[in-house]
Amino acid sequence: MAFPDPKPGLIVRYDYLWSHEAAEGRDQGKDRPTCLVAASDSLAEPRYVVLLPITHSPPNAGTEGVEIPAKVKQALGLDDAPSWVIVSEHNVDEWPNAGVSPIPGRPGVFSYGFIPPGLFAQIKARFLELARRSKSRSVRR
Repeated sequence: MAFPDPKPGLIVRYDYLWSHEAAEGRDQGKDRPTCLVAASDSLAEPRYVVLLPITHSPPNAGTEGVEIPAKVKQALGLDDAPSWVIVSEHNVDEWPNAGVSPIPGRPGVFSYGFIPPGLFAQIKARFLELARRSKSRSVRR
């Protein structure tokens, strides 16, 4: 299967680097499902994307997130544990990149699929609001 086109709402595995890890000098993160939120102009070279982390840890005092409904997780083939898309930080990376890996047990498959448009709109609105207020942390990879 071909590497997926980076369209908004695409869920992929990616070695997301948290902002606190980058501040500690790390340059590689944990391989995890991640929500691909936005892609640059497809004609631009190199092509950059914005990636938001998906985590099982509920948002805390310094973090904001949107919970992924269980039905959505099930439809995507993710695990049953509660998960949140964190909207208060993101990675910016080239596409394609070595940080994206195949889905476990599915060689050559790099995508879980797309989150529903309504949920994506909610995530996008919260992310953009935080970015406008300079309340979003960015790690450029």
